[in-house]
Amino acid sequence: MKVKVADIKKIADKHGGEKGALIPVLQDVQGFYGYVPKECVQIIAEELDIFPVDVYGVLTFYAQFRLEPRGKHIIRVCQGTACHVMGGKEILDYLSGILGITDGQTTEDGMFSLERVACLGCCGMAPVIMIDENFHGRCTIQGLEELLDGYRAPKVK
Repeated sequence: MKVKVADIKKIADKHGGEKGALIPVLQDVQGFYGYVPKECVQIIAEELDIFPVDVYGVLTFYAQFRLEPRGKHIIRVCQGTACHVMGGKEILDYLSGILGITDGQTTEDGMFSLERVACLGCCGMAPVIMIDENFHGRCTIQGLEELLDGYRAPKVK
């Protein structure tokens, strides 16, 4: 992705002079690009008159920030107690195997990102996965391929 210096400067200027502007600037950059491209770090540091290492420190400390683009579809696999007992770990391992990625990674085609989450709050439907904003309960390994195929297929309008 091509980063435009003017776009980053505009975002930084919006928060110019604010105490603690780094996090809001990073949030806005991530909102604009979907992640924080490495090329932005130096520009942000210069605009906020801080060291690049300080920008990286915040980026790597807070889980909300991404340094790599995420997939078109985000798959979150619940690992809470109920889901774990009902096979959540096996579902995570299976998805990892068929997608060829591990927790926090994105498929080469940019279609899916996989995330392990502590709890999705749907214990009565365990095991649960969430794809984008859609919950899928009582998941089985046998049904995962068909479920993913539904997200792979182009949507007809």
